[in-house]
Amino acid sequence: VQYQLPEESPSRKHLTKIRTAADKATGLTRQILAFSRQQVLEMEVVDLCQVITEFKDILQRLIGENIRLHFNLPNESCLLNADRTQIEQVLLNLGVNARDAMPAGGDMIIETGHVYLDADYVQAHPDASEGPHIRLTVSDSGVGMDADTIDHIFEPFFTTKEKGKGTGLGLATVFGIVKQHKGSIWVGSEPGKGTSFNIYLPYPVGTPTSSTRKTLELATVTGTETILVVEDELMVRRLICEALATYGYDVIEAADGQEALELMALVDRPVQLLLTDLIMPGINGRQLYEQLAQTYPTLKVLYISGYTDDVIGQHGVLENDVNFLHKPFSIYRLAQEIRSVLNELCVQGS
Repeated sequence: VQYQLPEESPSRKHLTKIRTAADKATGLTRQILAFSRQQVLEMEVVDLCQVITEFKDILQRLIGENIRLHFNLPNESCLLNADRTQIEQVLLNLGVNARDAMPAGGDMIIETGHVYLDADYVQAHPDASEGPHIRLTVSDSGVGMDADTIDHIFEPFFTTKEKGKGTGLGLATVFGIVKQHKGSIWVGSEPGKGTSFNIYLPYPVGTPTSSTRKTLELATVTGTETILVVEDELMVRRLICEALATYGYDVIEAADGQEALELMALVDRPVQLLLTDLIMPGINGRQLYEQLAQTYPTLKVLYISGYTDDVIGQHGVLENDVNFLHKPFSIYRLAQEIRSVLNELCVQGS
């Protein structure tokens, strides 16, 4: 709607403000979920060195020209089983923390490497686990912190900044993400001598866990398939349906599981994908798919939900072979996931 209005339209300006506020709320929600360790992770095997290399331009713009950014990365890969977006969030938040610790400028150093945490280290750091790890160290030459401040820096809403200069969620978010990745974090700092954040993340175990759609490189997000959209929130459903129609899809909409079953009994054309909210009154998304799959065995499914990890897990959709997208998401992100699911070689809904 925003881009369909003339640039000088007052309504477009209002929509811009609404979208900006929504984006901020989305970011805050993700940070709260992260530090509470309830963010749903999209795990895949990633090379930490590659993530850092591809993210360095964003970091440099973030910290400003008066801070020199240095990298010390090994020649070999540093593979992790991780959510790439969350690892980027860690780099972003530690970059902000380093920038704020050096108001007059200074040096920020990012290092990675392979380390083995032995029994002695684990005994001194009970949160750590023994074994091979990937180390990520982010250091700055800033003002540093005393021991009392270090004891509280990972607490939600704790901040040493002036009022209005920060939420106090940045380092709490880092801590939550590290813990969700079964890692540990240790901070070394001294007033006037800078700070180092040392993060240890375990080696990936076994084979890569990314689903089939993660390995497919998609050139487009458009399509002509028929999609059944089931969402009990009217505004969300209408937004999704209108957006998918602009991408070329034939869309059927239902407000709940029962209506979806009734509509499918009347549809005179093949339906390729069920896009459904997971948790709804009456028939939930998982039950709906299981009923439809008995009659339409080639039907694919993409679940969506805004609930936290523990609630979603009760419905059995956190397995790696189940297609799931966590709210909130952008329309383009949704279109990418839909195209990926439709391109998969097999049904992955159950």
